[in-house]
Order: sequence, then C-alpha cells, then structure tokens
Amino acid sequence: MPAPGRGPRGPPLTMPGRRGALRQPAGCGSCLGAALALLLLLLPAGCPVRAQNDTEPIVLEGKCLVVCDSSPSADGAVTSSLGISVRSGSAKVAFSATRSTNHEPSEMSNRTMTIYFDQVLVNIGNHFDLASSIFVAPRKGIYSFSFHVVKVYNRQTIQVSLMQNGYPVISAFAGDQDVTREAASNGVLLLMEREDKVHLKLERGNLMGGWKYSTFSGFLVFPL
Repeated sequence: MPAPGRGPRGPPLTMPGRRGALRQPAGCGSCLGAALALLLLLLPAGCPVRAQNDTEPIVLEGKCLVVCDSSPSADGAVTSSLGISVRSGSAKVAFSATRSTNHEPSEMSNRTMTIYFDQVLVNIGNHFDLASSIFVAPRKGIYSFSFHVVKVYNRQTIQVSLMQNGYPVISAFAGDQDVTREAASNGVLLLMEREDKVHLKLERGNLMGGWKYSTFSGFLVFPL
C-alpha cells in the first residue's frame, strides 16, 4: 500500500500549476487514499478532467482523477472536497406561457393588475408558477424575457410593464383605436439574483375584451 499523499509508484501526487503535493482532505481516513490509488490504476492514461474554468486538466502520474459528488449545490454547481467545481446539466431554465381564453379573472381588475396566463407551453425547471403567473429565478444569471399582450375590441390605450421584484423594468403600449386586435410587445435581458421574481402588470387601460393569444416567455442565457 503506498504511503498517504503518494501515488502507486512513489512520487508525490501533484497538480499542474500548483506547488506541493495533493493533500488528502482532513477526516477522510485511509479509505480515500485507497480509493484514489485504485482509480489511478484502473483508469486509462491521458484522460483529462477539466476544472471550473475549463482550462488545465488535472493529471496525476499519467492517470486522470475523477471527482464525484452526489449533492450538487442549489445553483447547479457541484463542488468536490478537492475544490473542483463542475456545472450541472440541470441548470437549464426556460418557460413560455400563453392565454387560451378571453375570460378575465376578477383579481386582475380589482387588485393586483397582474396579467394572468392559463396554459404553459414550456416550463423547464418548473420555475414559472401558472396560478400566480410569476417566474422565480432559481440562480443568479443573465435572463432573457419577452412578452406579447393582445387587446381585443378595446379602444383604450394599454400599458404593459415587466415587473422585477415589484418594480417596472420595461413597458410596451398599444393604443390604435381603429383595429380590433393590437399587441403590446417588448423584450429585455436582465441580471437576476436567486429568487428574484418577474411578472407582467397592466399599468394603464383594461383588457375587458380579453387577451387571448398573449404570450410571456423567458429563459436563462447563462449563469453567473
């Protein structure tokens, strides 16, 4: 059995670009050293493992080190006891909701003025709540949002705002009195923190004729 901190044939295990030997994490016991030695013997040579920034592979004595962690963090990253962070494929986030009827819920005109949707087309990650029509960011990142709110047989000008944590970020207007259908549309990229909330609000006018075929969509462009 090789001594702790040494490879199966003697020399200390080292990481490129770092000084000193690879140290065994405290409290792991001799089982970790034995497991690493077994992995080094079984895995083929020249197998690179890349770190968080996807730059230098970690190669030990011509073998590759595989790090596993069954408990990824809430933001989609996996961090091992050796300090290696790997992004999880479960970090994909996207939603798209639509309005399939012209019925207006009383909550919209009486209290919140939230523009509600009644059908989800895409909801990867389940971060869009259909009942409240609110999207909650699962992690910090850059998100893309777009909306298309249709007014039907309504001569009033409407103003629709995209709200982030209760504050308007962008707005769109529809006010042509000579058409039966018109849409207020806009889109934006937003920097969002984890648990930030986004929804659509009717800030001016009404949608008494309904807003069938309206849509609200968003997705995570990249995490930060």
